[in-house]
Amino acid sequence: MHCRRFINAPISRRDMLARCANGFGAVALAALLGEKSYAGEDVSSNRDSDPMAPKPSHFPAKAKNVIFLFMDGGPSQVDTFDPKPRLDREHGQAIKAKVQPTQFNNVGKVLKSPWKFQNRGESGIPVSDLFPNVGAHVDEMAIVRSMVSNFSEHTAANYFMHTGNGLQGRPSQGAWVTYGLGSECRNLPGFVVLNGGLIPPGGVDCFGSGFLPASFQGSIFKAEGAPVANIKPTELAPDAQSRKLALMRRLDRDVLERVGHHDSLEASISNYELAFKMQTSVPGLMDLAGESATTKTMYGLDDEYAATRIFARECLVARRLIERGVRFVELLCPNIGHDRWDQHGNLKAGHELNAKAVDKPIAGLLADLKGRGLLDETLVIWGGEFGRTPMAQGSDGRDHNPFGFTMWLAGGGIKGGTIYGATDDYGYHAIENKVEVHDLHATMLHLLGMDHKKLTYRFSGRDMRLTDVHGDVVTAILK
Repeated sequence: MHCRRFINAPISRRDMLARCANGFGAVALAALLGEKSYAGEDVSSNRDSDPMAPKPSHFPAKAKNVIFLFMDGGPSQVDTFDPKPRLDREHGQAIKAKVQPTQFNNVGKVLKSPWKFQNRGESGIPVSDLFPNVGAHVDEMAIVRSMVSNFSEHTAANYFMHTGNGLQGRPSQGAWVTYGLGSECRNLPGFVVLNGGLIPPGGVDCFGSGFLPASFQGSIFKAEGAPVANIKPTELAPDAQSRKLALMRRLDRDVLERVGHHDSLEASISNYELAFKMQTSVPGLMDLAGESATTKTMYGLDDEYAATRIFARECLVARRLIERGVRFVELLCPNIGHDRWDQHGNLKAGHELNAKAVDKPIAGLLADLKGRGLLDETLVIWGGEFGRTPMAQGSDGRDHNPFGFTMWLAGGGIKGGTIYGATDDYGYHAIENKVEVHDLHATMLHLLGMDHKKLTYRFSGRDMRLTDVHGDVVTAILK
């Protein structure tokens, strides 16, 4: 009879080699144990070591942290950072260019931008009137106008932007970064997602760890209310929770000694211990009472528009997270009552409300980071999963456009006041210095001191990486 308490110890490939062929496999095992992980840590490192412990980079880094401002839905490049006078001249006419199949294949007439563009900063980069506050910081930005994606549907495009693959289940960029570098924060997760109210299509797998150890997945904090469920201790006796945690640790370690390496169990142990630390660190993180009134106003925490206040809180908490050593922070959009930045109709109202929600907080974040000396070591990335078409969908909307769109980067080794790449006269296709999502990821990792070709993880018989077999660092936008 099989005892319910008995656990079959899994036999790994290394264990099998060591036990088979009269010790011949041990030769292969010795070689495997001598290999180094390109993340900077020995593959055979102690199973009890902290997976989030800081690890050395491949070469000196320009940036220590990343803040990704994800504009879910796809902002229109021709209405934000890539002005196209031809749209004004041909407004209402049939487009004089080959039209690619779009998400809904509803191709209308050329649609001019409802907003004017102004030259901003000393660099004179044109920015739409949608972003009067962000536009004041163009001298810190490299605006990439030639981004392209492989997907025109939200879910696949979101996976692609976050993981470098259009399929569900791959490790996200934040997971790769923390796998490669660990975290300098011991009381908070190394990868935090601040949820303003809208999880992107594709769900939480956009922030997952995929085949990487579970410790590297993103932890989602709510911007409003309790940031994490059950964060407050429920024990009456002050030391009751500590004693329970100690007991769980002993039981879990005993199981590990019997069954060997077990990713899910080890991740659970690590998560319980981190959760215990978070019960004291998270309330302090989210308590903004110590921030000055000037700082709160700069971010927009006192703005009359509720969505601005929500995103302002996200931006301010993001600054506080990277101050505490959290490695990768992603900010999600608040719900403005329209469908994200995804304006298939009602373009003017939808984009204006989305921009109103994020413009002042992002400008406040950039100014605050610079004022505190943090911008030089923090890479800030802004953008969505794709752009939008220059021709109308219906009378006042734009369809999805993965063929040419805009993202910008600032801080952390970026050459400010830079425009890189170009789209055609319609803002439809990237025609100069095309930048793929893999190139964006390679550049991000490079600024963090990691070679994207060497940051690998062995899975399914192959050395996997964030950039797959693609990606080039965009050196023209680096200092």
